[in-house]
This record gives sequence, C-alpha cells and structure tokens, in this order.
Amino acid sequence: MRTRRSVRPLHALAGLLLAAAVALTGCSGGADMSGGSSGANDKAAAGDAGAAEAAREGAGASGSRPSAAPALPVNRIIRTASLTVQVKNVLKALDEARATTENAGGYVGDETTTRDEEGVEHTRVVLRVPVEKYDDVLTGLQGAGRLLERTAKAQDVTDQVVDVESRITSQRASVARLRELMDQATRLSDVVTLEGELSRREADLEALLARQASLKDRTSMATITLTLAEKPVEKKTEEEDDPGFLDALAGGWDALVTTLRWIAVVFGAVLPFAAVALVLVLAWLRLLRGRRRTGPGEPEED
Repeated sequence: MRTRRSVRPLHALAGLLLAAAVALTGCSGGADMSGGSSGANDKAAAGDAGAAEAAREGAGASGSRPSAAPALPVNRIIRTASLTVQVKNVLKALDEARATTENAGGYVGDETTTRDEEGVEHTRVVLRVPVEKYDDVLTGLQGAGRLLERTAKAQDVTDQVVDVESRITSQRASVARLRELMDQATRLSDVVTLEGELSRREADLEALLARQASLKDRTSMATITLTLAEKPVEKKTEEEDDPGFLDALAGGWDALVTTLRWIAVVFGAVLPFAAVALVLVLAWLRLLRGRRRTGPGEPEED
C-alpha cells in the first residue's frame, strides 16, 4: 500500500514538470515566432520605405532632368531701311508704294512733299510693314525706278526684351504683395505708407509695360523711309564745266540768232519813222528842184 502511494506523487510531479516544459517551450516558440514575424514586417516596411524613397528620388531626378533641351529665346531685331528712288511720276510711284505696303499688311506713316528751286518734286514717306514681309516690300520699292541710295540697319534687342519681361514679372509680384499687406494693415499710418509705395511701384510697372509695347511694335513692324524724286541731283565735274568745240559752236549759233532777232526788232521799230522821213525828204527835194527851174526874179508861169 505504501509503494502505490509513493508512485502516484512521482507521476503527478513528472506530469507537472512536463506541462511546465511544454508551456515554456510554447512561450519561447511564440516569442520567437512573434519576433521573427515582427522582424520580417520591419524588413518589409524598411524595404517598402526604401523603395518609396528610391521612387521619390527617381521621380525627383527625372523631374529635375529636362526631357528636352530648353527653348532658346527668339531673337528680337529692329529693322530699319532708307531708300531714295528716281521715278518718272512721283504721284504714281507714291500710290504704288502705298498699295504695296497695304497688301503686305502694313500702313503708311508720315508723309512730306517738297519742291526745290529747279521745280523738281521730292516726296518722303515712312512705311511700316511686318518683319516677315520686309525683304519683299524693300525689293518691290527699290524696283519702282532708278535706285539712288539705300541704307539698311538691324539692331538686336533680345536682351532688352528678356530683361523687361523679367522685371515686369517681379514688379507684378511686388505689387501683389503690397496689396496683401494693405489688406492686412490696421493702422492708418501703415495704410498711407503702403499706398504711397504701391503707387510708386504701379507707376514703375506701367513704364515697363509701355517699354515692352514699344519694343514689341518696333520688332514686329519694320520701318522703311522712302524718298521719291523726279530726277537725281548730279554735280558737274570740272571736265563738264570746260566748254568744248560743240559747246562753242552752239553758243556762237545762239549768239547769231539772237543778234539777227534783235536787228529785226530794231528794224521793225524804226521802219515807220524811216518811211515818214523818206516822204519828207522826197517832198523837200521836189520843192528845191522847182525853185531851180524858175530861177531868182523870174515870174512863175501860169
């Protein structure tokens, strides 16, 4: 009976130890499993974060790198020309120049017409034409007659155009900031100060806009100053001033004709008086002849 009672406690103790061992094994296994899963999760999260960061870096890199070469600014050039053309009819040539300009999409500006001491008419007109039709119009105008003088100029103002555009952008942003500050201002002194500064900056902005418009007009429309003359002004050389044989012959002939003409004029003027004088002379001679026949103291015959 004692042997059976001693065996049962041993079995119970062994069972408790086995259960405790299993429980400890399970806890350690669970801990290991949870630790492993959390490590895997951490690694996955780290991988996802790295991938996301790499994606962001790649996107940033791809965004910072231009897909194509940056566009260069278009050259802004002011084109001007001056022409002097000899034509047969100034009015007709002027009408043709106006028609050529208007057909090209341009317009006629200032116009001045003068006449010199010799009676030669000169007309000066300013034409504005689009730059893309500049060469065609210039060729057409100089072909209207004999070209006496031509001057063409081209001024590159690309830097000025870019500078004005940049300053306009900055000035607009400055004006917008001042307006925001005025909306937030509460004290009267601050409002007065901001209004004065805003007026000054708006005036600067308007000046920049006016300059931009001027540059746009001068770069988009070329200016051609056309002078039309009936004949060119030619200066005589020294050789042309010295008379030759033909010049002397022509001068002598002109002098002879002029002398004969004056002789005829004088003869025509004296002829009436000469006729009257001739009649008087003939009458006087007849009277003297009659007296000689009768003689002195002789009675006259009936």
